[in-house]
Amino acid sequence: MMPEAPRHADAAPHPADLNLLRTFLTVYRAGSFTAAAPLLGLSQPTVTTQIRTLERQTGRELFERLPRGVAPTPVADELATRIAAPLDVLARATTSTSPEDSDAEPVHLAGPAELLCTRVLPGLAPLVADGVRLRVTTGLTDPLLDDLRAGRHDLLIATTRPRGRTVTAVPLMDEEFVLVAAPVWADRLKEQPAADVPAALHSVPLVTYAEDLPIARRYWRHVFGKRLTCRAAVTVPDLRGVLAAVTAGAGFTVLPRYLCLGELASGALVPLHETDDPPINTGYLVQRPGGTENPHVARVRDHLLQIGRTW
Repeated sequence: MMPEAPRHADAAPHPADLNLLRTFLTVYRAGSFTAAAPLLGLSQPTVTTQIRTLERQTGRELFERLPRGVAPTPVADELATRIAAPLDVLARATTSTSPEDSDAEPVHLAGPAELLCTRVLPGLAPLVADGVRLRVTTGLTDPLLDDLRAGRHDLLIATTRPRGRTVTAVPLMDEEFVLVAAPVWADRLKEQPAADVPAALHSVPLVTYAEDLPIARRYWRHVFGKRLTCRAAVTVPDLRGVLAAVTAGAGFTVLPRYLCLGELASGALVPLHETDDPPINTGYLVQRPGGTENPHVARVRDHLLQIGRTW
């Protein structure tokens, strides 16, 4: 542990080198020297040396070295808060921002497969036609968020709001959940009072996203005020597969309304319970601040925020 100097970190006698601050901020956001190195175009030993130099200049330890990566100290949190915005502005001011730059790197976009395939990619088609290149990765929010912090993605659509200061997240869309089944099952439940729907569904196969029934359990708790005790008849880790199975008559499920709008409009699926207070989940558009000099990232981000209002 480096001993603390009697002065505060921001009272250094000479201004810190901008390159050292840039390296510090990249390490802070990436979570490790190793992940920061390729983002900076430096070797890992060089990154380590620069951080040690900055620590000597400030007289404070900035990172706690862990078996895997580093953890920022409170001094690092304060420093990052003070320098992030100015350094990001400086990076943008010294980078070409012409959207017509044909040499721009692809925009690396990540998020849930269902939303990306049914809403995001069709919505971004005009940008692709205008020269934007995309590289898309699908998956769950937590591992994708780790990859974003490590510099593997530029933008992420997250199903929960990320914590911490290493990324920026803004609300993108609200998804409303609906309890649905094919008409053959809905007809059997027509005579049931609304309060008896949960009990009646015990005899209907449940099709769900995962064995622990995360979406259905939330619906039951929020709408019916009780615990879901059904077991899944079918699990498939893609809501499009859940949609296909239920539309074909496999049973009932809970889906985001945006995903089954066409089936609801055509009558291929029927709501089993109408409520004025459905469960709502907010999706967030997440970006690692200052993580890229690619001007197309801003184009994709701004376009998503614009079209997300219509979803």
